[in-house]
Amino acid sequence: MHRSGATMAWNVFKFCTALRGLGSIMILLVLGVVGVTYYAVVITNYVPSLYNGGFDSLIAVLVLILFHALLVMLLWSYFSVVFIDPGSVPPNWRPTIDEERGEEDPLVGSEFSNVQCDPSNQRIRYCRKCNQLKPPRCHHCSVCGRCVLKMDHHCVWVVNCVGALNYNFILSLSTSLVTASLLPHFIAFFSDGEIPGTPSSLATTFLAFVLNLAFALSVMGFLIMHISLVAANTTTIEAYEKKTTPKWRYDLGRRKNFEQVFGMDKKYWFIPAYSEEDVRRMPALQGLEYPSKPDFDSQ
Repeated sequence: MHRSGATMAWNVFKFCTALRGLGSIMILLVLGVVGVTYYAVVITNYVPSLYNGGFDSLIAVLVLILFHALLVMLLWSYFSVVFIDPGSVPPNWRPTIDEERGEEDPLVGSEFSNVQCDPSNQRIRYCRKCNQLKPPRCHHCSVCGRCVLKMDHHCVWVVNCVGALNYNFILSLSTSLVTASLLPHFIAFFSDGEIPGTPSSLATTFLAFVLNLAFALSVMGFLIMHISLVAANTTTIEAYEKKTTPKWRYDLGRRKNFEQVFGMDKKYWFIPAYSEEDVRRMPALQGLEYPSKPDFDSQ
């Protein structure tokens, strides 16, 4: 039995190591798709249309402006998810109250002599891998080897975890990618007349369309799923935990749930950033404290 457990742990370690190596390849793949798309859309199709004059030039200008705006948003969101830390547990963090009464295998606060706990509720969360206490909605990532605040999932496409501090970027990335992928090719596909260009440029356009269509269809499903998660104020991991819980303590209503991810300042809703005022007045954006239903415990 001990031998089997050690073998399984070794296999998991190798799998997590492989994911870290695969992530670097995924970043190059994403940049390659972006490069092919840019060449096909801008260089091959719409820049030449600028010299045609008339309505074609107007359409080309509009498409190029929209495409570059979405491309900037896409790259900004993507590399923000790659480089921004999703949120780590601060050193010597201590809970003020237990907000995870439904957590499986809770530990008793008396096991830690240096932790002051609420006498009425002595159950707290502890990560045996990191040997530290865990804030509410925090989970351990085996790939990163650490606990991540409000962890949603580990994404191999960005070589990073998606958590409290970079979750809004992943939604902006999804929206931008779907729109930027389909719009220019959709217009070009239904345009009248024969598409000009050399065989190589037509092949590049076709390749870019197929790649972007595949990305768009897959990301569309991803986007729909995460919109539903945001509406319920939950994460991918917590969605599985909710199956055994009749009511979710963090579901504050759709509007407040949305604000827990994107903030209260409407000017920042369409860009992956927070205002200083929102950061100051909303502790949930820091990933350590989350408001819950006032009547949840009584129910």
